[in-house]
Amino acid sequence: MNSPPDDNRPNDQRRCNVELKARLPSLDAAREIAQSLATDQLPDQRQVDTYFRCHQGRLKLREIDGAPAQLISYQRPDTTAAKPSRYYLIDVPDPATMLQGLTEALGILVRVEKYRQIYFYKNVRIHLDQVQRLGTFLEFEAVLEREEQIEQGEAVLARLQAQFTIRGEDLLTSSYSDMLIDAGEGK
Repeated sequence: MNSPPDDNRPNDQRRCNVELKARLPSLDAAREIAQSLATDQLPDQRQVDTYFRCHQGRLKLREIDGAPAQLISYQRPDTTAAKPSRYYLIDVPDPATMLQGLTEALGILVRVEKYRQIYFYKNVRIHLDQVQRLGTFLEFEAVLEREEQIEQGEAVLARLQAQFTIRGEDLLTSSYSDMLIDAGEGK
């Protein structure tokens, strides 16, 4: 199997991917398709994303059971189409202190807890997510080496959307954090 996309870039380098998110009618059916396409797979993860109030984009602390935490700052349009996301990943050796400091400085917006299965198809991460209080979802992330590859990423996601038979009405515009806030779960 091929290796997953390289995430060992310097922390100060902005990254870019193209994303598509959809509600899943059947997690089992999606898992079967993902397994048939996968060039690699990561162990399943339990993730807690704490979103903080900020003036521009989104800022979250991601804690993964058994893995290092990361602070993720990103900007992405809210649209159902495949969309570019520009982001920074910062390793966090002491997530408890980071959480406390950011909570005091910015305040918590919402916490998203999910169980994630991660498959790789070429340069695309296929996430099968079971999000507490929201349901089951599929997310594609085409990891790009350069922003000039956005159109290529969109084309790959369109092919995957067809393979997973994702209908237009299942596509989502917003993040899990926005969905929880809309449901009255924010702080």
